Amino acid sequence: MFSSAYLAGLGAGAGLIIAIGAQNAFVLRQGLRRHHVGAVVLVCILADISLILLGVAGMGLAVQLHPGLLQWLRYAGAAFLAAYGVLALWRAWRGESGLQPAGNGMHSRGHIVLACLGFTLLNPHVYLDTVVLLGSLSTHYDGDGRWAFAAGASTASLLWFLSLGYGARVLLPVFRNPVAWRVFDVAVAAFMITLAVLLVA
Repeated sequence: MFSSAYLAGLGAGAGLIIAIGAQNAFVLRQGLRRHHVGAVVLVCILADISLILLGVAGMGLAVQLHPGLLQWLRYAGAAFLAAYGVLALWRAWRGESGLQPAGNGMHSRGHIVLACLGFTLLNPHVYLDTVVLLGSLSTHYDGDGRWAFAAGASTASLLWFLSLGYGARVLLPVFRNPVAWRVFDVAVAAFMITLAVLLVA
């Protein structure tokens, strides 16, 4: 029972976390720049695991009973994504996203952590996916089985963000070309602005 619940949680968590999203794009960008990668990965993992545990503990029902909170998060998240999309366009226009040395025009760890928290916690879908959906799926198991499911989902989060943040260096030869960074920033901008519009619509 324990192993089957753990594997089910691992599969469900991976299916939800690995989907392309604003948070993943941000982690990838920080990984490519090798800028506060550890802090970004840690914030993403801790936030994800906290939300998973809340869902398994029964907070999914509370989220469903307070649609006003998700509505507020929807508009706040849309504004945040749109602003980040515009900044990405500005970086692409000015060509500011290359692999610069640390301290050369880069943001502090505090700014990066706040941005990471914004991508994580201002996205209403993260609550629907981790708190509501994973919380609901965990109810198929009794007692320790529910926490085994949570452990599996948490493992998926841990492995994914470590791989994304630290595995990005494999792409570094491509991104030594400033044109690649401009293309990447334009793609990120289009993605973020599209997500913002979809959240509002």
